[in-house]
Amino acid sequence: QVELVESGGGLVQPGGSLRLSCAASVTSFAINIMGWFRQAPGKQRELVALNTIGHSTLYSDSVKGRFTLFRDDAKNLVHLQMNSLKPDDTAVYFCYTLIGASPYWGQGTQVTVSS
Repeated sequence: QVELVESGGGLVQPGGSLRLSCAASVTSFAINIMGWFRQAPGKQRELVALNTIGHSTLYSDSVKGRFTLFRDDAKNLVHLQMNSLKPDDTAVYFCYTLIGASPYWGQGTQVTVSS
C-alpha cells in the first residue's frame, strides 16, 4: 500500500509563490514516476507536472516557466515550487505516482490565488 501526503497549500495573492510538498510512504522499491495534477471547480483533473527518473520533467503549457518540480528520491519526496501565481491556478492540487501499473493519488491540497 502506498500513501501520498501533500502539504503546503493555502491562500496567496496574485504574483505570489507557494511550495507544495508530497511525502510518499513506500516499501523498498524506488518510485519512477511522480508528479502533480490539479482540479479546479467544475473542471476535469489536469496534468501540472510529471517527472520520470532519468528524463526531463513534463509541464503543462499553462504553468511552464512558472512552476518547477523537485524530487528528493532519498526521502521519497516531491515538491512543486509555484511562482508568479495567477487566479487561474486556483485548484485542488494532487500528488500522483505510478508504481508498476498502479496509480496512486494523494488526498489533495487547496491552492487559492486571490487578492
